[in-house]
Amino acid sequence: MEGKSVLIPEDLGPFPMGDPNRAYARYFTGNSFLSQLCSAGVAISNVTFEPGCRNHWHIHTAASGGGQILLCTAGRGWLQEWGKPARLLRPGDVAYIAPGVKHWHGAARDSWFVHLAVAVPGSGTGCEWLEPVDDAEYSSLKE
Repeated sequence: MEGKSVLIPEDLGPFPMGDPNRAYARYFTGNSFLSQLCSAGVAISNVTFEPGCRNHWHIHTAASGGGQILLCTAGRGWLQEWGKPARLLRPGDVAYIAPGVKHWHGAARDSWFVHLAVAVPGSGTGCEWLEPVDDAEYSSLKE
């Protein structure tokens, strides 16, 4: 987002796109946008990825409960859990990522992607950010 203008399509779903995701930019390849929708009881964020943008591998940690639910609202994207093939996500898809599971998610190379990220309540929850997704592996994904 530094010095680069981003052409944003009109229809990216019903929720506000939010601001450039500067706080977590170091954990993303490409540009993303973040809008915190709710923080009372259950944290829910609208996350928008430009084409080709994805977050790094990461693990949602928890002493009990925890994990993450993705509710896909616009575009096409990917979710991959460590050791499993990547799964294509489209509007209406729902994915649950259990705590302790190494994974990444983000946009397809040629599509914007938007999901609601729901933090499953638990105790001692957090996120451990890991290495970027390998460019060659990402580029080899096929629908």
